[in-house]
Amino acid sequence: MMRAPVKPAYVARYSSLFNGGELAFPCDARGRVDLDGLSERARNNYFYARALTGRAFAAPVIMAGGEGSARC
Repeated sequence: MMRAPVKPAYVARYSSLFNGGELAFPCDARGRVDLDGLSERARNNYFYARALTGRAFAAPVIMAGGEGSARC
Protein backbone atom coordinates (compact mmCIF):
# COMPACT_ATOMS: atom_id res chain seq x y z
CA MET A 1 0.00 0.00 0.00
CA MET A 2 1.43 3.40 -0.99
CA ARG A 3 1.30 6.17 1.56
CA ALA A 4 0.50 9.74 0.64
CA PRO A 5 3.39 12.16 1.13
CA VAL A 6 3.35 13.77 4.55
CA LYS A 7 3.06 17.55 4.60
CA PRO A 8 5.82 19.17 6.63
CA ALA A 9 4.63 20.92 9.78
CA TYR A 10 6.49 24.08 8.72
CA VAL A 11 8.10 25.41 5.57
CA ALA A 12 10.85 28.02 5.21
CA ARG A 13 10.13 30.09 2.09
CA TYR A 14 12.82 32.15 0.37
CA SER A 15 11.18 34.55 -2.10
CA SER A 16 13.19 35.81 -5.06
CA LEU A 17 13.79 39.54 -5.06
CA PHE A 18 13.77 39.67 -8.86
CA ASN A 19 11.60 37.15 -10.69
CA GLY A 20 8.75 36.46 -8.27
CA GLY A 21 9.76 32.82 -7.73
CA GLU A 22 10.58 31.14 -4.46
CA LEU A 23 12.36 28.19 -2.92
CA ALA A 24 10.73 26.38 -0.01
CA PHE A 25 12.13 23.81 2.40
CA PRO A 26 10.57 21.70 5.18
CA CYS A 27 11.67 22.90 8.60
CA ASP A 28 10.72 22.99 12.27
CA ALA A 29 8.91 25.83 14.07
CA ARG A 30 12.19 27.71 14.55
CA GLY A 31 13.12 27.48 10.86
CA ARG A 32 15.77 24.78 11.23
CA VAL A 33 16.03 22.63 8.11
CA ASP A 34 17.04 18.96 8.41
CA LEU A 35 19.83 18.89 5.84
CA ASP A 36 20.11 15.10 6.00
CA GLY A 37 16.45 14.81 5.03
CA LEU A 38 16.86 16.83 1.82
CA SER A 39 17.82 15.48 -1.57
CA GLU A 40 21.17 16.63 -2.94
CA ARG A 41 19.44 19.08 -5.28
CA ALA A 42 17.26 20.51 -2.50
CA ARG A 43 20.29 20.81 -0.20
CA ASN A 44 22.22 22.72 -2.89
CA ASN A 45 19.22 25.01 -3.47
CA TYR A 46 18.94 25.61 0.28
CA PHE A 47 22.61 26.62 0.56
CA TYR A 48 22.20 28.82 -2.53
CA ALA A 49 19.16 30.61 -1.07
CA ARG A 50 20.90 31.08 2.28
CA ALA A 51 24.06 32.43 0.69
CA LEU A 52 22.14 34.93 -1.45
CA THR A 53 19.68 36.12 1.21
CA GLY A 54 19.55 39.88 0.95
CA ARG A 55 21.00 39.92 -2.57
CA ALA A 56 18.78 37.60 -4.64
CA PHE A 57 16.34 36.25 -2.00
CA ALA A 58 14.37 37.85 0.80
CA ALA A 59 14.87 36.59 4.34
CA PRO A 60 12.97 33.32 4.82
CA VAL A 61 9.41 33.32 6.07
CA ILE A 62 8.41 30.35 8.24
CA MET A 63 4.89 29.16 7.44
CA ALA A 64 2.93 26.67 9.52
CA GLY A 65 1.24 23.69 7.97
CA GLY A 66 3.40 23.44 4.88
CA GLU A 67 0.90 25.63 3.03
CA GLY A 68 1.28 25.41 -0.72
CA SER A 69 3.80 23.31 -2.52
CA ALA A 70 7.35 23.00 -1.28
CA ARG A 71 9.46 23.57 -4.37
CA CYS A 72 13.13 22.75 -4.11
